[in-house]
Amino acid sequence: MQHYKIVLPADLNDYGSLFGGMLLKWVDEIAYIRVSLDFPGQHFVTIGLDNVEFKHPIREGQILRFECAQTRVGNSSVTYSVQVYGARYNPESEMVLFENNISFVCVDGEGQKASIKK
Repeated sequence: MQHYKIVLPADLNDYGSLFGGMLLKWVDEIAYIRVSLDFPGQHFVTIGLDNVEFKHPIREGQILRFECAQTRVGNSSVTYSVQVYGARYNPESEMVLFENNISFVCVDGEGQKASIKK
């Protein structure tokens, strides 16, 4: 699944770079949309991300392309790989600005861990 975001002034820190927390919010949101589409009618919560490392600064006006792909499905959890590319200034040679794995656990109506219905 591909998704795009544009970096706006409200997304920046006082050095003119994208807040890291904003990027993590977008990664979480996009992966949550993917898990919700992959397993309709089931409920998931985020349980973790891999080691977070920001590879390059992201500036105002950059258009980000998010690629999200399922990498593992267990009994009650699922993991997605998310890559973030800079898509505006060099679309023919996009570079990976950020990548991470994010995991979700399936929960029931009381918020308890539940098996994924595949």
